[in-house]
Amino acid sequence: MDHPELYDGCTVGHLLCRAVERGGERIAFVDGDATLTYRQFGARISGLVQAFEARGLARGAAIATLSDNRVEAWLVTAAAAMMGARITAMHPLGSADDHAYILGDAGIRVLCFDPAGHAARAKALAGRVPGLALLALGPSDLADDVIADALARPPAPLEPRALADDIAGLTYTGGTSGRPKGVMSTHRVRVTMTMTELAEWDWPREPRFLAITPITHAAGAIVPPVLLRSGTVIVERGFDASRFAALVAKHRATMTFLVPTMIYRLLDEPGLDAAALAGLEVVIYGAAPISPARLAEGVRRFGPVFMQLYGQTEAPNAITALRRADHDPDRHPERLSSCGVPIGPSRVALLDEHGREVPQGEVGEICVRGPLVTAGYWNRPEETAHAYRHGWLHTGDMARQDADGFLYIVDRSKDMIVTGGFNVFPREVEDVLTTHPAVAAAGVIGVPDPQWGEAVKAVVVLRPGASVGAGELIALVREAKGPVQAPKSVDFVDALPVTGLGKPDKKALRARYWGGAVRGVA
Repeated sequence: MDHPELYDGCTVGHLLCRAVERGGERIAFVDGDATLTYRQFGARISGLVQAFEARGLARGAAIATLSDNRVEAWLVTAAAAMMGARITAMHPLGSADDHAYILGDAGIRVLCFDPAGHAARAKALAGRVPGLALLALGPSDLADDVIADALARPPAPLEPRALADDIAGLTYTGGTSGRPKGVMSTHRVRVTMTMTELAEWDWPREPRFLAITPITHAAGAIVPPVLLRSGTVIVERGFDASRFAALVAKHRATMTFLVPTMIYRLLDEPGLDAAALAGLEVVIYGAAPISPARLAEGVRRFGPVFMQLYGQTEAPNAITALRRADHDPDRHPERLSSCGVPIGPSRVALLDEHGREVPQGEVGEICVRGPLVTAGYWNRPEETAHAYRHGWLHTGDMARQDADGFLYIVDRSKDMIVTGGFNVFPREVEDVLTTHPAVAAAGVIGVPDPQWGEAVKAVVVLRPGASVGAGELIALVREAKGPVQAPKSVDFVDALPVTGLGKPDKKALRARYWGGAVRGVA
């Protein structure tokens, strides 16, 4: 072939250039009282690229961020994409040990930190990770202010320098050894994700995206398609139900991303109704299972605004979607238990342990292949081979598919309970428990039992002022699902443990009952 460059793929940098050109003087970001137009956004990217290059960083360099939700942190991500560096965004609530491990494992050369809330952690990490340089995202006595440096440099034309198969970022997720493992996400993957979101998701007429969950994770993956639609990203920190309603009104937000626990808190907030969230056209949710009963309550309270995304770090954000029109508790109540239908160019199949597709209606593992699938785990060839066996990415999520193509996740394979030789999927039990009007949330786990091996235990959070007995809840599940799935015991708690992303933390929940011999840890 005389001209192989004819088939070079688009990169994240190319998408950002397109967004800057289209957006012009429209507002791209709002952070507190500060705003940034698209033109200013492009200039900031240019300045940061120059500041990084002045420090010897180039294509292939490894940069990390440690920050709460701030525009400056996402600007670092954009600059890295433009210059062909790979980015690792560390969770702001992560432990010092995990942060140090990630920086060392990923070979990070420069850590860009938010001096307002993470200076002490950054200083400690610099002492633990050999060769780590620090740059501050604002004034700091600890390190150079790279934002001030970027602002002082005259804007230059944006020039994407990455190739489509370069690693755009390492995103760290749980590992079987107890250590996080880095997922290698290429530019090709991130472009595929963005274009799938644009093509397949529900979008408001004017995208004004309220990013209140960490932009280091799922919310950050929603930013590029919003920018490509010349929308506005409103960056906020911390979730409180009443404050959330005030932010929606203040910023005229038309879309947001929430995890299910946040939706429950909105539903349980006294006096909060559809009028309080007027203007929101799309509430995207995901990252954890949602109670169908509580979802139906949300649709009836706030209207047909909900859209579910399903993906995982290894195939981000865009494996399936359950659109707003599919959230119909009257005509199709069963679909509120679904994660939707496959979307975009990915192939999705339910496979058994031998890599064979299971018959319709039977449970199999959700497996994915196509351009959305990442390049594997950084320096983890054995774990990569296991997750990518049979020519498919194995998600670890067990599901059924109905005749209309909707997938129903029954649970994570590692969370399945084996009791007396029978398999119990906790999510199915949780969905029954949350139909009771007194129950706000439920977590179901297996606990040690001398007779059954594992016994089904329900851990339940009641709604404010409500009461119900354990026997009534056990009978409810027995009637709906049969005696095998009925809990042997019920504990009542004020709150279920959640991860830093707001997901139910089954590992922490099991640890309360298994002690040092926790099963299913990954």
